[in-house]
Amino acid sequence: MTRPWQEETSRPFRRFLSKVPELTVFFWIIKILATTVGQTFADFLGDTVGLGLTLTTVVVNVALVVALCFQFRAARYIPGLYWLVVGLVSIVGTLITDNLVDNIGIPLEGTAVVFAVALAGTFTAWYASEKSLSIHTIDTRRREAFYWLAILLTFALGTAAGDSAAENLGLGYATAAIILAALLAVVALAHRWLGLGAVLAFWIAYVLTRPLGAAVGDLLAQPRVVGGVGLGAVATSLAFLGTILAVVGYLTWTRRDAPALNAQRYREVFGRAPGPPR
Repeated sequence: MTRPWQEETSRPFRRFLSKVPELTVFFWIIKILATTVGQTFADFLGDTVGLGLTLTTVVVNVALVVALCFQFRAARYIPGLYWLVVGLVSIVGTLITDNLVDNIGIPLEGTAVVFAVALAGTFTAWYASEKSLSIHTIDTRRREAFYWLAILLTFALGTAAGDSAAENLGLGYATAAIILAALLAVVALAHRWLGLGAVLAFWIAYVLTRPLGAAVGDLLAQPRVVGGVGLGAVATSLAFLGTILAVVGYLTWTRRDAPALNAQRYREVFGRAPGPPR
């Protein structure tokens, strides 16, 4: 018996399926958890394993390039592969910020401005080329390239802005997490009730979830004497990683977040609405 999602990914429909998952609650859960795991794994390679910042950057960048090659070659969205790339992008985004601050000496505020300008430039070029910034239309390699570049810059921007706010404002982990969660709620409400566009709301939320994930991770991992729960970085990372693997496994089996057919682009190419697969 053929499952619906298997029919949808058959030719000619496969060409018009986004390579990005649908925005379910699972998407945001994994994204927030991946932020913490990415940050702690970078620290693990650099400090515990002893690779140092420079060698860790080289190793993770090579891993990201390899994973992206498989991601671009894939004909459809594959949960395990997609979220592996997100996790590696999270690490690389953190390492880029760390290199600019620690090795080059650019302050966090300046780094945040650089990434904000770079992200704005990416969005401008993306829209000029594709006439849309929607993640529901990531169904060509050029659009996918713009998407992953934007994702990388949002992680780097979130790292720089979050670390800068933490240092300058002196917020505790719990307070920072509450404030960031409140900001996300404001974005959601603005989208729901005040007409904030879905595309803009998504990208704002994507940037905010990076420092939120870091604040939650620090809250759980750091000792009680500095305002944390005291679980430790290893226990927190393993708990988060286990949750990610469980959710990704669930999505792989159920395809609950499988992207829908991009009927609009299908009509643009064929001049008619998509019919049943044949």
